Amino acid sequence: MNQRVVVTGMGVTSPLGNDLETFWGNLRDQRSGIGPIDSLPQGALPFHSGAEAKGFTGDIEDYGPLDNQLKRAIKKNMKVMCREIEMGVAAAQKALSHSGLTVEKRDPDRCGVIFGCDYILSRPEEFTDGAIACRSESGDFPIALWPVLGLPKVTPLWLLKYLPNMPNSHIAIYNDLRGPNNSLTVREAGMNLALAEAAAFIARGTADAMLVGATGTRIHPLRTTHVFLTEKTAFERPIPTQMSCPFDQSHDGMVVGEGAGALLIESLEHAQKRGATIWGEVIGVGSSMVGPGQRQDYIHRAVSLALRSALTHAGERLPDAWHVHAHGQSTPMVDQMEASAIGEVFAQLGRSHPVTAAKSYFGNLGSGGAAVEIIASLLALKHGWLFPILNLARPIAEVTWPAAKAGDDPGSAVAHLSFTIQGQCSSSVIASFRG
Repeated sequence: MNQRVVVTGMGVTSPLGNDLETFWGNLRDQRSGIGPIDSLPQGALPFHSGAEAKGFTGDIEDYGPLDNQLKRAIKKNMKVMCREIEMGVAAAQKALSHSGLTVEKRDPDRCGVIFGCDYILSRPEEFTDGAIACRSESGDFPIALWPVLGLPKVTPLWLLKYLPNMPNSHIAIYNDLRGPNNSLTVREAGMNLALAEAAAFIARGTADAMLVGATGTRIHPLRTTHVFLTEKTAFERPIPTQMSCPFDQSHDGMVVGEGAGALLIESLEHAQKRGATIWGEVIGVGSSMVGPGQRQDYIHRAVSLALRSALTHAGERLPDAWHVHAHGQSTPMVDQMEASAIGEVFAQLGRSHPVTAAKSYFGNLGSGGAAVEIIASLLALKHGWLFPILNLARPIAEVTWPAAKAGDDPGSAVAHLSFTIQGQCSSSVIASFRG
């Protein structure tokens, strides 16, 4: 059995808005979501700007339309959901609602969830009371006292707030989705890998519908510090919205952000039978892993392999006109390798296509970035209007392809790219539905 797989629902929690209309409006108006960070102390890092999902407060109203029973279930469990998990659950609930796949229209045994997530760091305040209890009069912290005096002060269920499988678990339990379920912790590459796995279940006929998404953050007391110490981050600028500039000569590092996105995908037969609105069709997926110890241009190789794999998988279903949604991290070495890889694939195809990168609007959202970016491109396909790469005034030498300009034709498909600094790359091709 080889079922066609279509997208019928979308949900987003992002620095550009937490509903599809606001999100698209900000993209269309080329408004950046980058500004002063409110949730972190100032002065500890060489930057104080990032892309927060400031409209997401964690209030139950942020989860979209819910019946009273679902509202009660989510509110009851908020005490064991950190912000990353809350953003992911909210995006998934909005995608499910947007799809119109109500309880009456679905078989719970044939509907599942696959969700990507970063490994989640606990917030320091989880251990504040315990640390205070152990502190000596001189201000020292004798670690030997922690098991006796400190640990009892820690909330017993604290760990449940930070397990990376919990976004998937909460979503499946709240909605009684008993089919295939999995949690992927592959950082930025996770969303496309989750989409590939979920689409395979549907294509094989072992599921009717799957909620697929990812959530992540780079804005967190420990996470932001870790990112700064291990990766290249953008320095503060007088105009924060200019800090994320993928493929431009002024790029100096990534901008930290937070967000989540989710898609409801289902078999074409199932979608048509219930009269669903179809937003796109998954026609190709690809992935590759080329580690930094294997070759100097490892990201170039990983991107080239993953993109060519996804395009090959799409085959004859790939329309003549389409666009690439690049990872676009805004880090010199990374941008150079990605740009050259895209150029290499275009050279092999004998034709170029417009390239865009939504990270120029909201930086790196961690695992959630790819999900939000795919939704951005699906909306571009729907509206026939492609958003440009912000702050691309002087392209680097490796940009041999046409960067998208405001209002360009997005074509009839998007080839999305996402990868980690370790060299794990994933790609997906989603086309406008053509019947």
